[in-house]
Amino acid sequence: MMITEEENLELSVIMPCLNEESTVGCCVDEALEFIGKCGINGEVLVVDNDSADMSATVAKEHGARVIRECRLGYGNAIRAGLAASRGKVLIIGDCDTTYDFLHLEQIYKPLADEICDMVIGNRYAGGIDRGAMPLSHRFGVRFLSFCGRIRFHTDVYDFHCGLRGMTRKAAETITFHTDGMEFATEMIAEAAEKHMRVKQVPVSLKKCECKRKSKLRTVRDGFRHLRYIIFYNNKND
Repeated sequence: MMITEEENLELSVIMPCLNEESTVGCCVDEALEFIGKCGINGEVLVVDNDSADMSATVAKEHGARVIRECRLGYGNAIRAGLAASRGKVLIIGDCDTTYDFLHLEQIYKPLADEICDMVIGNRYAGGIDRGAMPLSHRFGVRFLSFCGRIRFHTDVYDFHCGLRGMTRKAAETITFHTDGMEFATEMIAEAAEKHMRVKQVPVSLKKCECKRKSKLRTVRDGFRHLRYIIFYNNKND
């Protein structure tokens, strides 16, 4: 994936966003606080995925750079964010307050120091708050991650964690194709295919206390991941 913006920042925190006006501001604040306290030359990039609410306006008011991706889908939003990013390190995180953007050191530092090419969060190691993940989703992620480990010969434990990162160099070697939630699986599959150095770190998953409609569709999204795993074909060759 070629990233066309001038490379002049150390970090881009990319947040795919669909109708998150009640939470995106808090997440932007946290990420900017992390960037500031660490003295990093960075940005928060919110990808408004054609929201029907005031998400884009709120994100801008809190200091984020905002771009719009009208093609719906988690993968489409992240791909647009990667293409517009300007950082040498790219961290991707959901802007629904379920992840901690104040403490991104364990993701940022190994990538900035070029110890690894990709970092994937592990919610099962970091802890999942009561009510933060439905039981069906909790077991579904375990099953699909197990299938992914077998299929792609990797030891990544939590394929679907919404907090992860990669170097810009790594992003530029991959051509992503998926447009939905299965992007999370594609990212790991491509890293394994290209023998990238992948580090796993424990991250906590918090319960979102704001009233919001969940974007997850357990059965539909689960089948999309499973279909990708079964029919994966490296299109980059």
